[in-house]
Amino acid sequence: MTSFKAYIINKKEGNVKGSIQNLTFSDLPSSDVLIKVHYSSINYKDGMISQPDNPLVKSYPIIPGIDLAGEVVRSSDKRFNEGDPVIATSYEIGVNHFGGYSEYASLPADWVVPLPDGLTTEEAMIYGTAGFTAALSIHRLEENGLTPKHGPILVTGASGGVGSIAVSMLAKRGYTVEASTGRAENKEYLKDLGASHILSRDDVYDGRLRPLASGRWAGVVDPVGGEQLASILGQLHYEGAVAVSGLTGGAKVPTQVYPFILRGNSLIVIDSVNCPMEKRKKVWHRMANDLKIKEVFNLIKVVHTLEEVPEPLETILQGKTRGRSIVKLRE
Repeated sequence: MTSFKAYIINKKEGNVKGSIQNLTFSDLPSSDVLIKVHYSSINYKDGMISQPDNPLVKSYPIIPGIDLAGEVVRSSDKRFNEGDPVIATSYEIGVNHFGGYSEYASLPADWVVPLPDGLTTEEAMIYGTAGFTAALSIHRLEENGLTPKHGPILVTGASGGVGSIAVSMLAKRGYTVEASTGRAENKEYLKDLGASHILSRDDVYDGRLRPLASGRWAGVVDPVGGEQLASILGQLHYEGAVAVSGLTGGAKVPTQVYPFILRGNSLIVIDSVNCPMEKRKKVWHRMANDLKIKEVFNLIKVVHTLEEVPEPLETILQGKTRGRSIVKLRE
């Protein structure tokens, strides 16, 4: 019986501890598709799962890793065959179903996406949930009518995974991108990704909330949320829109109705976890084509081994991550 390595988190007497363990296929959940994992990635949610007080995990032990890409080993679902390259992100993966920090994963077929032509499994994980969230944000903003001619686009939290990828994707699409970051040392990095202007957090939100201010941006990709989001809503152009996908800045958004009824602005909420499969495939197709940012993949990515996973899990919770950290499982 095949033995393989996985990073497993267990909880005993209130303490959470992760370790590398040897497993067999019988240790995995019984699901439709068995996948040999090539790469996974490090996301903020993965960092949360490594903490003892997280509200996400219902039972232990758990293999974290909300993203994975690899090849099908066997499948009981006719949509997938042995050798097919595939991606899986979000749903319950790595939260309440064994995830990507494992050399093999067993998943429901409904959670699995065929790898689009034009992407490798490594490139798919440089994107991962963060890249998918960035692409979905842009896709939804453009569905709402946004084009480069409407004016500059703001990306908040621009040094992180969602932000870095959004900056580069938007620049490739011809938008003028203003990147907001709390880390001044990343100014040149963000310019290399395609940002035209670098803003500090105080440039975006100085601590004073105004229902309406001068219109500055036609659209915003915001993985931060919180009071800063309330400030941003008051600084949109007429019929501007914000695509919000995160809450690292807090869950409360103390806004008023004025930006919506006086300027016709839109707040678009991005759900990358349960995004319908038809839309999910469409966005991944765009990530392999008109949104592909291959020229900056090497700038964005940092590659880790399975044994190195604990360090980037801690770093991402501290807000010190730049770009995307990926985990290499196979040569």
